[in-house]
Amino acid sequence: MQRKVCQARVIALTGCASLALAALAVPAQAASRHGGDPARAVLPENDGWASAEGGTTGGAAADTDHVFTVTNRAELAAALNDGDDTPKIIKVRGTIHGNADDQGAPLTCEDYQRDGYTLEKYLQAYDPAVWGDADPSGPMEDARAASAAEQNKRVKLDVGSNTTLIGVGDDATILGASLQIRGVENVIVRNITFEDTYDCFPQWDPTDGENGAWNSEYDNVVVHGSRHVWIDHNTFTDGRRPDSEQPRYFGQLFQQHDGLLDIVRGADLVTVSWNVFTEHDKTILLGNSDKAEADDRGKLRTTFHHNLFEDVNERAPRVRFGQVDAYNNHFKQNEGAKYGYTWGIGKEAALVAEHNAFTLHKGLTPADTIRQWTPGTSMTERNNWVNGRYADLLAAHNAANPDRLLGDDAGWTPSLRTRVHHPLAVPYLVGRHAGAGELKAGNGKDRR
Repeated sequence: MQRKVCQARVIALTGCASLALAALAVPAQAASRHGGDPARAVLPENDGWASAEGGTTGGAAADTDHVFTVTNRAELAAALNDGDDTPKIIKVRGTIHGNADDQGAPLTCEDYQRDGYTLEKYLQAYDPAVWGDADPSGPMEDARAASAAEQNKRVKLDVGSNTTLIGVGDDATILGASLQIRGVENVIVRNITFEDTYDCFPQWDPTDGENGAWNSEYDNVVVHGSRHVWIDHNTFTDGRRPDSEQPRYFGQLFQQHDGLLDIVRGADLVTVSWNVFTEHDKTILLGNSDKAEADDRGKLRTTFHHNLFEDVNERAPRVRFGQVDAYNNHFKQNEGAKYGYTWGIGKEAALVAEHNAFTLHKGLTPADTIRQWTPGTSMTERNNWVNGRYADLLAAHNAANPDRLLGDDAGWTPSLRTRVHHPLAVPYLVGRHAGAGELKAGNGKDRR
């Protein structure tokens, strides 16, 4: 049994006796041609799917006229320049509020309201006891949509091709904004805390689920139809506006957050490494619809490694279509935190999940970690450990769900990996090195 437990198909160590040495290792550093400045770093070779087919360099080639330091929303928007593709480096310093006017003054939900919209009037108009179970329509729904359009103008920020967006120091934060990486190529996002991207105007959908649901817009970061994207050493969180503190209307949570990171609509060649995802419901979605075959089939190739997922309810990630490699991640659930599942297996998903560590409270079991959404699907699941012990998660799922059996072969074998650590070393390494604040962006000559 000991021989079986120690065996890992890909491992950077030799035997279980070397685990203490593994715990002292540090993450591989991104390559830089500029004296170690992380702002000029490029994705290392073989570091996940984003290193394939030419690699990912972001704005490393930017000239000095296209290196910016930004401290507010207006400066960030100007540096992004409507998503143009000129190579650029944008350094984020301090906290940038997405819900702010061009002078930096904060905007509240009331500032976006149009055409007589108020939440109180909306609740009165579409109370199921009065309205029934039809989709909301009419003047108050139109007013909600008009109000939402006003917030949309401020919250969404388009990122162009050949861009590096990197936080300076240990406290760079983008608060309440949604980065849109849409239809572009070669983007790097590092060392930033993305917090509380909230929707002031969720829409009531009485047909969503058995009892209806509130649906919101805005992911912290969305990768939509883009290629060669590296998301590294960031922190994603609901932060100061946790769902657990939100009210319930019509018996359902007034959900103001959507995803933390969505990778959809033909996005491809993405590496997500050394990030922290915490205190959130719908975490990461790959492929947003079972009907998106034309966009997604053969794409959505994504690698997740050395990330911390702590107290997230679901979608870590939920996968459709893509060849997805998840290794050396730490999935941690504390007692009292809402939990549905970790890996969601949807239509034509090809998830390989190996060498990960789980820390689960006593109310959860290995069978809880996987959920199958589409019959007849498969995944590759090997050498994952729960609470310091080897656990066959796929066997546990199938034993607990005999009517929803998952196959044991995703149909492909990952080759684009850097150093792979034993799962026992992963909680320490990820806890020590993942998240925003771990990189020190250079402070060379900037255009301000």
